[in-house]
Amino acid sequence: MFNRIVAILLLFGLLGSGCTRFFVYAGFELNQGYIAEKLCVNKSRPWMNCKGKCFLMKKLKQAEEKEKKQERENRLNQHMEALPAVASSFSFKRPALKTVYQDSPTLETITRSFKFFQPPKAIG
Repeated sequence: MFNRIVAILLLFGLLGSGCTRFFVYAGFELNQGYIAEKLCVNKSRPWMNCKGKCFLMKKLKQAEEKEKKQERENRLNQHMEALPAVASSFSFKRPALKTVYQDSPTLETITRSFKFFQPPKAIG
């Protein structure tokens, strides 16, 4: 039961990390009245009919910048993981035992195959 709960939480975490814009839009729609009254930059200019959309655009821009920053950090971490920490730790060793293989006798070629595989003849 515990493993199932952990799996579901991880699944929601993975899906939620790619849906930040959705969460910003959902939060805006749920709190649009409060945002228009208290947080809107253009509340002193009612003729613009902003209704909090300026705040929404600011939040979307912040979310996009955060995603770009996270992507850059992930790329940097991937490059750092690919490089070995200490190059001198690699060494090549010879095998302790040498395997000796017996020479196999060479087989004679089959002469009949030449009758089947011949280049086409020119008609002329």
